[in-house]
Amino acid sequence: MNQLPPILQVGDVLLSSEILTEKFCCDLSVCKGECCIEGDAGAPVTLDEVAEIEECLDAVWGDLSASAQSVIDKQGVAYTDQEGDLVTSIVRGKDCVFTYYDSLPSVNIESCCLCALEKAYRAGKTRFCKPVSCALYPIREKKLGGGLIGLNYNRWSVCKMAVAKGIQENLRLYQFLKDPLIRRFGEAWYQELLDTVDELKRQGYL
Repeated sequence: MNQLPPILQVGDVLLSSEILTEKFCCDLSVCKGECCIEGDAGAPVTLDEVAEIEECLDAVWGDLSASAQSVIDKQGVAYTDQEGDLVTSIVRGKDCVFTYYDSLPSVNIESCCLCALEKAYRAGKTRFCKPVSCALYPIREKKLGGGLIGLNYNRWSVCKMAVAKGIQENLRLYQFLKDPLIRRFGEAWYQELLDTVDELKRQGYL
């Protein structure tokens, strides 16, 4: 098999080749949504997303902890972190303010960290699901010069079982994240990505 270049370009997006090669599939039964409560900053958001989140507050307020409500009252739904990125507000230096705990009987999970924004959306109470950065994880997006966007695979120890499940299911990152990638870049872009994968396979890179 030929050596795959580390960086590939699809449209205006430069993406790490790991997105095409690495296997991944979230396993809530094991991690219980730990990515919502670990880390030292909130989820990256855009100004448009902040406005949409603010419109959702009435619908999600009852699911938020008193600590989360207090943080939002003081600083809003988002803040600028140490790296200068706009991110969702957090509680105790790590928990996203929109985290709530519940069971998922359908998959035999007694207690899991879930997203209040997504819960309200799935209940038909709002039109906004959750920040696209959350949906895309473990892919992280970065704006580059010249109108280009960079996508990288962010490896995190809390997701090690997602890697194991991805191997078990034979599911690669770009396949697992099909819907979020389409949400972010559109159907035409995702089809171009699939065409790129097919061409790389034909050339012996995948």
